[in-house]
Amino acid sequence: MRFPALLKTLFLKPLGKRTKPSPIEVDNTDDELLDPFDPFPEAVNVPITDVFDLHTIPAREVKLVVEEYLNEAARTGMRSVRIIHGKGKGVQREMVRSILARTEFVLDWSDAPPEAGGLGATIVRLKGST
Repeated sequence: MRFPALLKTLFLKPLGKRTKPSPIEVDNTDDELLDPFDPFPEAVNVPITDVFDLHTIPAREVKLVVEEYLNEAARTGMRSVRIIHGKGKGVQREMVRSILARTEFVLDWSDAPPEAGGLGATIVRLKGST
């Protein structure tokens, strides 16, 4: 059964096409406009640490985000990092490790010790600044 038909079966009306409302004014000294669908129109800088938790990253973005994280970690001179991918079925773990295998500045990697996540995290040793 298709989704719209399922909605009718449940006595609900399909919402139809959503339109983006116009930005609303924000009461501040700059009279800036705030778009409710893009509350952070400017890039947000997140400090790079030696621990990166993938639980907050959408699955479709994991590959790109891990590659960028590794590049930044190496650029800032980190020698090792811990990537928390979770235990689950091991899909993200294998994706992370395939990225590590083809990243030239990665020396090696291993499962984290139990107190640092065990099979749910990977410890990565980097060659240093690139």
